[in-house]
Amino acid sequence: MPTNQSCAHYPSLRDAAVLITGGASGIGAAMVEHFALQGSRVAFLDVDDTSAANIVPQLRTRASNSPCFVHCDLTDIPALKAALAKIEGEMGLVRVLVNNAASDDRHAFAEVTPEYWDERMAVNLRHQFFVSQAVVPGMIRAGGGSIINMSSIAWMIPSTGLPVYVTAKAAIVGLTRTLSKELGTANIRVNCVSPGAILTERQRRLWMTPEYLEEVMGRQSLKRELLPQDVARLVLFLASDESSAITGQNFVIDGGWV
Repeated sequence: MPTNQSCAHYPSLRDAAVLITGGASGIGAAMVEHFALQGSRVAFLDVDDTSAANIVPQLRTRASNSPCFVHCDLTDIPALKAALAKIEGEMGLVRVLVNNAASDDRHAFAEVTPEYWDERMAVNLRHQFFVSQAVVPGMIRAGGGSIINMSSIAWMIPSTGLPVYVTAKAAIVGLTRTLSKELGTANIRVNCVSPGAILTERQRRLWMTPEYLEEVMGRQSLKRELLPQDVARLVLFLASDESSAITGQNFVIDGGWV
């Protein structure tokens, strides 16, 4: 950040209240930037205060509405609900929710304990359900909305070395499908985005060795690095009225890997 904002402009996103979880870094930070530059009123939740503190000043002079950061541990459901109440009190009813927060920490199948399983599910899956549950009453009162859940191609490949994460990401697609049916009569759309190998700072630092990058390029149809802004632009479309007839779908953005 900053990124080249040469993407499409969506009038329906201007002044719309948008909530993004895990918005302080990586794909989440790209989403915060892109929505802010659409003129949306953006709030984002994270535990990374340092990264969040860098985002807001950068956008204050570039966006008509400065993003709002709220520190929140999404594994603490009461704290999550309190954060949403604060956001809706300041910004109004949330019309767009992006369930983005996750952590792809590596772990060995044989070493997973019940406690680690529960902790990883809380980090990668449980909050998507409860944030959605918390925002839906406001969306209904507002006449509708758009929920975008972030999954991954990890369960399609399938990836190895992080089986609990892969399980959670597969479950998110099922959650998306059922919520689209549950909420469709309230004019709430629910879709899913499954990124491939997106070169965030974390991926570059922890996993993207020259050998792995060579493997990625060998598997992708498009022979270029995929960046956080590529994902953010797809999410903008799914949040906007331009996708008003689309719900219950899983959009893969992986350069043609799967």
